[in-house]
Amino acid sequence: MGVLGEAWTWLTTGANWSGESGAAHRLAEHLYVSGVALALACAVALPVALYLGHIGKGGALAVNLSNVGRAVPVFAVLALFMVSPLRNAGYVPTVIALVLFAVPPLLTNAYVGMAEVDRSVREAARGMGMSGRQLFLRVELPLAYPMIMTGLRSAAVQVVATATIAAMAGQGGLGRIITAGFNTYNTPQVVAGAVLVAVLALLVEAVLVGLDRLLSPLRRRRTA
Repeated sequence: MGVLGEAWTWLTTGANWSGESGAAHRLAEHLYVSGVALALACAVALPVALYLGHIGKGGALAVNLSNVGRAVPVFAVLALFMVSPLRNAGYVPTVIALVLFAVPPLLTNAYVGMAEVDRSVREAARGMGMSGRQLFLRVELPLAYPMIMTGLRSAAVQVVATATIAAMAGQGGLGRIITAGFNTYNTPQVVAGAVLVAVLALLVEAVLVGLDRLLSPLRRRRTA
């Protein structure tokens, strides 16, 4: 049948989806960890990037500092946490590692989107009597929106794909399916787990693309 055929059989066997070690439960854990990490990364990166882009100062330094994190493997970050007092703190080490991994694309894209707003557009808005708040909400944010969403999609896919590291810390998620397959020399299970992670990442990307098109300020203006 081949490994791919056996992996398909594993995925379509109901017993593999039930129970606390089943794929359904692991999928829910994976979504939880990914969602929490992405939400925290957005809460940290977006306000900083948007504010610095709005005032036009300090953004380059912030972007460069955040990009330093890209040079540090997320596995190494998790390994450091696992020898710290946080090693028994449940999902906390994994979430922190994923947040550090997700901040750079969010911060970089949001700042670049704000910084690339045409200066003449800003001056025209100020000439119309707009306050700083109005300029930000009505002009800068809508124009920066495409870049912000690009960073969000990139970060979301990366987080979902990398959240398998939770298994390294003995936590749940789809990574447990893969590690269990390795431990029992069950190659079809390893492949099945990898397929689930890949499909989930693609679904998250598709959902965010749909939300992007639905929430786009330019689209709303055309339909208004």
